[in-house]
This record gives sequence, structure tokens and C-alpha cells, in this order.
Amino acid sequence: MTSAVPFSLASPAAVPGTDSGLLSPVRAGTPAEAATADEAWLQAMLDAEAALVRAQAALGTVPPEAARTITGLARREHLDLAEIARSSRETANPVVALVRSFTAVVARHSPEAAEYVHRGSTSQDIFDTGTMLVAARVLDLLLADLDAVAAALRELAAEHRDTLLVGRTVALHAVPTTFGLKAAGWLAPIEAAADRLRRLRAGGLPVQLGGAAGTLAGYVEYARTGPHALPDPAGYARELTARYAVECGLTAPELPWHAARTPVAALAAELALATGALGKIAVDVQSMARTEVGEVAEPAVAGRGVSSAMPHKRNPVLATLIRSAALQVPAYAGVLAQAMLSEDERSAGAWHAEWQPLRECLRLAGGAAHAARELAAGLRVYPERMRANLDLTGGLVVSERLAAVLAPVLGKAVAKELMSEASAEAAASGRPLAEILGASPVLGRHFGAEALAGLLDPAGYTGAAGPLTDALLKR
Repeated sequence: MTSAVPFSLASPAAVPGTDSGLLSPVRAGTPAEAATADEAWLQAMLDAEAALVRAQAALGTVPPEAARTITGLARREHLDLAEIARSSRETANPVVALVRSFTAVVARHSPEAAEYVHRGSTSQDIFDTGTMLVAARVLDLLLADLDAVAAALRELAAEHRDTLLVGRTVALHAVPTTFGLKAAGWLAPIEAAADRLRRLRAGGLPVQLGGAAGTLAGYVEYARTGPHALPDPAGYARELTARYAVECGLTAPELPWHAARTPVAALAAELALATGALGKIAVDVQSMARTEVGEVAEPAVAGRGVSSAMPHKRNPVLATLIRSAALQVPAYAGVLAQAMLSEDERSAGAWHAEWQPLRECLRLAGGAAHAARELAAGLRVYPERMRANLDLTGGLVVSERLAAVLAPVLGKAVAKELMSEASAEAAASGRPLAEILGASPVLGRHFGAEALAGLLDPAGYTGAAGPLTDALLKR
């Protein structure tokens, strides 16, 4: 009896690979994905190492030629990314292996310069600074997309300022509104999120510089000893941090933040708010694009949205991708908020737990904004379907208006009872509300047919929709 031959001789667990976004299409192939890939993170850590030695050279504690050599060699293609990743299992972070490998690269070119790689530093200084560099680069991409989304929404709001649309509450027809106001309602949170992210990008992404336990002792000691010792190293730690921030294009913190993780948690929280604002657009587009609603449609692209089983379908892919990201980012942000509970001067696990959730926040938010840019710019709007849907209830969407107009004439209680009865009859019989009200002798004594028709016109009951839209567009 022979044993069964496996379909593949290679166990799936034994086959190395990369995360190509197969299970996360919202970010697959987007600029944010490239900016958060392992290669990008490795380069960011090398950039942090190079910026550190340049800062030290600027303050006179490292020879300028060594800083130039180290900076010139700080390229990810010189290192074996997979080997660094595997080696990180032995040290619980990738920086130890990175420094070892990078030092060897530098030593092959200049043994003298190799002495200044990672001088006085610690793993978390480099990893956290690299993380902030990655975040800065993703935020630049994200803000460009959010600004484009906002510009497209502004155009929609202005163009459709007076386009009638049924307002829906608890999934049902409520009162008339305008598509311009809906677009403005999408726009306001997007602009607010972009403003907050822009402020965060400008002043909320700090370098990390603390040394072994947040005292910068190693940096200061090197400044006191050796051939490049400073005659008076007082204030060196603060000067080094400030110069490091300049070299990185980040901000200088008041104190090292090895165990004070507010910068990471705050970044994640803002990304959650931004994707939530994008997600609101997505769910509205999904609802409005339903076959029986048909008020909007995503931009048509050949082959997009096709079903594997139903040839007639064109699914709202962009909105689906955006919504998927908006549902995930808050959960990842929650992990990062919990990681603020970091013990002592450096955590054994909480810091490490941040890395993948933060990357997911960055690339999901970036992917969602990239999809939303296309969605907002190419959204197809069907005013005739909006008007047809507004008329589905035969005037019931303005029953609130009738009750308000009748209250001073008939009394509030009588007016409410009359409109409740008329609305119930219209819903049950399918007859237009105007027909039922027109037959009322009570109303006939106060309103002629023309006046009643005017009161039942949805276009006359959009409240302050137009001025509200104008006010936002004038900001």
C-alpha cells in the first residue's frame, strides 16, 4: 500500500513570500502601500541612522567625511532584507540585525567610518524615528489625495446646490434636501480631517532620541571622550535632538518618548477619523447606487465591478474598498491606544505590538483616500432619479411642512391629527397626499388648490440647505 502523494511537495508554511495585498485590495498597488512596504521601512531606518550621524557631525562629535560615507551607503539595496527579518526573531526587533549588517557594509568601504554607525544609539531610537519618517511620507501622499477629494466634493456641492434629493432618516424617506448639501456634508469632515493631519504632519511627528533608557547617556559620553570630544558638552543632548529633527524633517520632542506613546496613538486616532470621513461617503454611495434607487453611480471603468457569476452586475468597487478600510482602521487604532500602557523606560511587548497595526492604519487610510479621490472626481449623479424617488410617497415627504403651516390656523393638536390621518390614508391607499387633503372641507376653507399645491412642492421645503451649502463653500 502506497501513501498518498501530496499535491505540492512544498508546505505552504515553508514557502517564503511577501505581503502583496491579496487580502487587502484597498491598498494593493497604491502609493501608500509602496511607502509602507518592508523595503520602505528598512530605508527609513537607514535614513534615521544617516540623519543621526550627520547631526553628530554638525555638532563636531563625528568626522564630516565619516558622516558623508555613512549617508552615501545608507541604501536598502546594500542589505539582505529577508535575512534581517529572520534575524530579528533573535532580538525581538529588526534594528540590531540592521546595524550589524550596515556596519559591515560601511566597514568594507571605510573601517574608520564604520566606527560611527549607530554611535551612542539604541534600537528604539532608530526604529521610532524610522516609523515617523514612514508616517511623514504616507501623510504627504494621504493629504494630496484628501485635498483632491475635497476639491471634487466642492465642485459637486456647487453644481448641485439646488438639486432636489430625498433626505432619509432611519433608512426611510424623511424630508426634502439637496444633493449639494449632502456633498457639503461629505466635504466638511474631509476638510477637517485634512486640517488635523496637516497640523500633525507639521508638528506632531517627533524624532526619537533617548539612548538606552531615555537619558541620552551614550550620546553625551561620546561627546565627552575620544578624539572628537567637545570641550564643554553641556546642552549637547538638546542640541543633538534639535539637529537630528532638522536632518530628518521631523519635530524635536521635549523628552524622549520610549515609553510615552502618545505620538503613535495620536497618529492612529487621526487616521481613524480620516478613514471614517471617507467611509461615510462610501456607505452613502453604496445606498444611493442600489438598483432600485439609482441616484448615483461610480465612475465606469472597463472590467471594474464585474461579478464572477452575474454578467449584468457592476458592483460599487471603490466604495466597497473605502468602507472596508474605514471598518478596520479604528480597530487597529484601538490596539495602538492600548499600547500606551508601556511599563518602565521601555516596554517588553507593548512597543513591539504597535508596528504592524500602525502600518495597517497608514496603508489602509492611504489606500482609502486614493480610492476616494477617483470616486469623488468621477461620481455620476442622476438628478432625475433623485426627483423621481422624492415623489415616490406622493407628497408625504412634506407632511411636516403642512403640519407646521396648519398649526397656527387649526391649532397644533388638530393640525397634527389631521395630517396624521391624511398621511396614514395616503400610505394605505396609495393616493397622493394632495388629493386627500384637497378633499378635506376643513382645509378647503383656508387653502385653495393652487396654494395647497405650492405647499406640497418639495422644492419649497429644503429649509436652509442652499445657504448652508454656500456657507461651507465660502470657507
